[in-house]
Parts: sequence; structure tokens; C-alpha cells
Amino acid sequence: MCKLAKLTHLTNLLFFGLSVSLSAQQPAKIGLVNSQRAFEQSDEGKKAVALMQERDTRMKNEMQKMDDSIKSMETRLMTAQLTMTQEAIIGLQSDLEKKRTERKRYEEDATQEFARLRASLINKLQTEMLTIIQALRKEKGYDIIMETTAVVDSDLNLDITDELIRRYNASKAGNVPVKR
Repeated sequence: MCKLAKLTHLTNLLFFGLSVSLSAQQPAKIGLVNSQRAFEQSDEGKKAVALMQERDTRMKNEMQKMDDSIKSMETRLMTAQLTMTQEAIIGLQSDLEKKRTERKRYEEDATQEFARLRASLINKLQTEMLTIIQALRKEKGYDIIMETTAVVDSDLNLDITDELIRRYNASKAGNVPVKR
């Protein structure tokens, strides 16, 4: 089952359970959050995206330098092959293979490092935003706050993403969030 399908299934089960338990009482008060938008539009999310883009650019530049060096060695090997001794050719081929291996390892390591950085930044933001979501739920009296990706249709007034972004930005700026 794909991640979205699992999330949707879990959300449906939670919503169904909540509906059954509250059916004899008042209707459930529901809030919606678009966590992707909150991530992209929050100040910390923008910083995280900029950091990831900077790391990606640096990694690509370094790989380009390595590619250029390999290309230069290949060209030198092709053009000088007729005038070089067999030992020199073997040495250059050995150096070329080392450079290719170096480049491949760099790409693998950089890719893994980037994935760890991305996961760390996203996890940090999610954890910090969850605290604010929980406070909003209690303060506004929501019975449940759901991710908008699991909702097919809703009243736009249920979306509390803008409030989440505002409070999250204020919390990171050291300001006390203003209640509306």
C-alpha cells in the first residue's frame, strides 16, 4: 500500500471512529492543515529549501569539476596514445579509473548526505509544527486536525494552515504568537 493510500486509510479509520463516538453528541470540530504548504511558506521552510538548493548546487559543481578532469584525462589518453610508452598508457589508464571511482563514490556519498540533511530538516520542522498544531487544537477546541492531502472536499474555513504558518514564524522569531 503506498504512503498516501495508508495515510488516507488511517485518516478514514480515525474519522469513522471519531464520527461513531461523537454521533450521540455534538458534531466533531475539524481543522485541516496542508503541511506541504506550511513547510514551503514558513520562514524556516524557506531557509531549509535554500540550504538544500545550495548543497545541491555545490554537489553538482563538484561533480562537474570531476567530470571535466575525467574528460581531460580521456582526451589526453586518446591524443597522446601514439606517442606514449606502454607504461605511461597503463599509468594514465589507472589514474583515469581512480578518478572515475572517486567521482562515483563522491556522488554516492553526497547523495546519501543530502538525503540525511533533507530528512533531518523536514523532521525538525514537522516536530516543531506539531507542537503548534497541538496547541491550536486545544485552544480552538478541535476534535481532530487532518492533513488536507487526505481530504477530498471541505469547507475552506476549516483550513488552519495560514494560522499555523503565522504562529510557527512567530515562534521562530522569538515573538509570542498573537491569538486571533
